Amino acid sequence: MSSKPNNKRKRKEGKSQEMSTNLKYLSLSILVFQTTSLVLTMRYSRTLKEEGPRYLSSTAVVIAELLKILACVLLVYKDSKCNLRTLNRVLHDEILNKPMETLKLAIPSGIYTLQNNLLYVALSNLDAATYQVTYQLKILTTALFSVSMLSKKLGVYQWLSLVILMTGVAFVQWPSDSQAPAAKEHSAGSQFVGLMAVLIACFSSGFAGVYFEKILKETKQSVWIRNIQLGFFGSIFGLMGVYIYDGEQLSKNGFFQGYNKLTWVVVVLQALGGLVIAAVIKYADNILKGFATSLSIILSTLISYFWLQDFVPTSVFFFGAVLVIAATFLYGYDPKPAGNPIKA
Repeated sequence: MSSKPNNKRKRKEGKSQEMSTNLKYLSLSILVFQTTSLVLTMRYSRTLKEEGPRYLSSTAVVIAELLKILACVLLVYKDSKCNLRTLNRVLHDEILNKPMETLKLAIPSGIYTLQNNLLYVALSNLDAATYQVTYQLKILTTALFSVSMLSKKLGVYQWLSLVILMTGVAFVQWPSDSQAPAAKEHSAGSQFVGLMAVLIACFSSGFAGVYFEKILKETKQSVWIRNIQLGFFGSIFGLMGVYIYDGEQLSKNGFFQGYNKLTWVVVVLQALGGLVIAAVIKYADNILKGFATSLSIILSTLISYFWLQDFVPTSVFFFGAVLVIAATFLYGYDPKPAGNPIKA
């Protein structure tokens, strides 16, 4: 008689495990798609030659923040069992009634806004493949800030992976004579600007990410509420940037100057980026995230070469990219202690 409930329980556990695996690989696929497509469409939109003014990247950052707020409000609404009163109470209690908690997000939000603007600068001056590989230095900066701010301890494998990562990025940035015709249009100065933009973005990403993690650990607020707070400050800082740096162009041609379908694709992909990463953190592990990063680098390299035709890979680049991919996997590697497993 007892075998039937056991069989049912086993079937339920099997279904639950299968659903968890499906969600894991679905979130992984979405992350690969989002990362690769954002980099490539952003690069293409910034180098596409069209009549009239090009869209202002500062306004695209603001719109992305507003879309992120909207998406997070909808997710909180879903968590509130699609009840508007509950949604209103949650937003009021968690945001308006906790001004000091909300203000804590102003620092990482300002840094994230700077980072998002820098990514546009980087992809206006670097090909997608070089950008993708170099941007993995954020693993190094995140690790260093985690050690200093969160007192995290890194294992031997993680320290080794950081050394391999730096070596790989150095090889990728190694000067080469075999450049694509489109790449030759960029002067050494613009390449330097692109590299500096990526490096500053890596440091800002590392600091803001660890600071945000520290805040999440100190409070019990949901990640969606925290993203609404980030988006609120991000849109304010972003608007300040629009009027300070692009105020003259804005007065001439308006906020949505140069916007087309491709621009909106870039904006939506950027807005969804944080939400996708949140889903991946929930369902996937570090090894799978490393796998997603590797796939994204390979796809960006292939598409840059065959479609955008702004990049000619060299043996030095390939060697550096392989080192970066290996470092990404090694950083997420968690060696299990030897010995017989203890059964509960």
